[in-house]
Parts: sequence; structure tokens; C-alpha cells
Amino acid sequence: MRIGPYPLKNRVLLAPMAGITDKPFRRLCAHYGAGLTFSEMMSANPQLWHTEKSKLRLAHSDELGFNAVQIAGSEPLEMARAAVANVESGAQIIDINMGCPAKKVNRKLAGSALLQFPELVENILREVVKAVDVPVTLKIRTGWNKSNRNCVQIGKIAEQSGIQALTIHGRTRECLFKGEAEYDNIRAVKQAVSIPVIANGDIDCAAKAKQVLDYTGADAIMIGRAALGNPWLFQAVESLIERDTIIQTPSLSEKCAQILRHIQELHQFYGASKGYRIARKHIAWYLQEIRPGSVFRQTFNAINDPQEQLIVLEDFLNSILDKARC
Repeated sequence: MRIGPYPLKNRVLLAPMAGITDKPFRRLCAHYGAGLTFSEMMSANPQLWHTEKSKLRLAHSDELGFNAVQIAGSEPLEMARAAVANVESGAQIIDINMGCPAKKVNRKLAGSALLQFPELVENILREVVKAVDVPVTLKIRTGWNKSNRNCVQIGKIAEQSGIQALTIHGRTRECLFKGEAEYDNIRAVKQAVSIPVIANGDIDCAAKAKQVLDYTGADAIMIGRAALGNPWLFQAVESLIERDTIIQTPSLSEKCAQILRHIQELHQFYGASKGYRIARKHIAWYLQEIRPGSVFRQTFNAINDPQEQLIVLEDFLNSILDKARC
């Protein structure tokens, strides 16, 4: 699969997720096979471009592959300026967010709220595409609510506006993350447009990824929430859909080593005053995968010193490995 001039390593993509897809997490998912990773959502508000938070969200390295940055906003010219600013900072792909269901985003008429206004959608897409020389992609939901599913209409607008690839989360904004993903609607969009379509929603294992690709005819799949605490999922998915091969998950020893390394990188990336707090949510997700029901989370969350956090975590992971050897 290609996005504009860029050939992707494979058809398994990591979704942009605010507060999650920072550089350390993207590096880990890329290591395990994600063919493209997206930065966290960047606001189109120019007053926020130079904050420490925005600078961290733009952090990138060659090992992550192509630098894809997602932007969000509702004013066409402001979105265009945001795209230009991000390209000047190294973005090679600009992704436009019209899928976020969060209230604080929708109140500003950004994210999935824009699906209510196809003319505004078209204006934004045309201005952004016109403003930059890199590929522009779009992420949407199937519509605003179940009575207003307009993803086919939006897909056609996207294609006519010069969008290079379209990601569809198979739910309406009204659905949030409840219920089952609507693969019929993703399939309908794929049949209606010629640009690459990426299917997103409820893809939590290799078999599901293959099933979704086969049913929708999509060009690629995107994994979001299922990667939390489970970045090695990309390895299994990539192996099945690209080589029709089932592989075993990494050993418990490898998982524990990667978890410790991930937390170390979070400390380094965010600094001593913030890294240990960011680490807490990741450990909660990892525990669900390697040790469900463990009370270690409470112990870990009570620690405010990064070095102590690492010591306690390493001891805990070693105890898991020792029990597994018995």
C-alpha cells in the first residue's frame, strides 16, 4: 500500500490516540511491525503550536518510518496554516481528524462534529490539500449518529478534494466506543471511492484483522485500543495478513524486558517530573495482558520517584518470570 509517494512497510497501522501515541509508544509498535504510526492529535490553534506539549507530540525519529502527524480544528485557513507549520517541522503526511468523539473536541466543532457539515468538510480538505506538498489523509466515523450515516458522501468529497487515503472508524459519533463496529459501511465506502481505505474499529487479533480486510475490501487496517498493553499484536497481525502465517507471541521474558524499556523511555522522554505519571496508565494496560487481577497497580501508582518506580517494576517483573519458571 502507498500513501501518495510513500510505500508503507505493510498494511497494519497504529491509530493516532491522544495521550498515548507518543514517540516511545510509537517506537515500540513500529518495532513489532506497525507499518505506519501517527502522532497524537495536534490542535490547529496557532497559540498552542509552541507549547512543550506540542513539541513532544511532534518528536520523531527515523526508526518510526514516515512522519505522519494528525491535526484537528474547524476553520479551513487555520487548518491549512497548521498543516504548513507541521510540514515545516518535519511532517511527511498530514492526517485530518474528523473522527474524534470527545465532547471537548466536538464543542469546538472539530473531530467528528464536522461530519454534520459536509460543505465545511470540503472547504477544510481543499484548503489543507492546497496548502502543502505532502500527502493529506483523513480519518472519519460513519456519521454523526445512526440517523445520519454519511460516510459514503464524505468519502466521495475526500476523494474529490485530493485526499490520499481515508480511514474509517466503524461507528458513529453517537456510538462513542460502544456496540460493534459497522463494517458494512466501511465496505460501502471502499466500493464508492478509488483512494485507499483503511478500516478501523474492534480489530483486536490477527484473525479479526484478516476477516475485516477480506469483508470490507479495505486496503489496510488500523489498530487503536487493542494495542494498549499489547504492542506485540502488530507482529501477529502483520504475519497473518501479509504472509498468511500464524506466529507465537513474544515470550514472557521478552515482554517483561520491553515493558521495562518502555517505562525507562517514558521517563527519558517526558522528564522526571512527568514521566512517572505517564507510566502509570501503561502499566495498568500491561497488567491486564500479562497479569490480570494483580494488585501491583496500586503499589506502582503510589510511587512518585522515577528511579524507585523502575526498581519496584523490575522486581515485580522478575517475580513473574521466577514463578513462570517453577
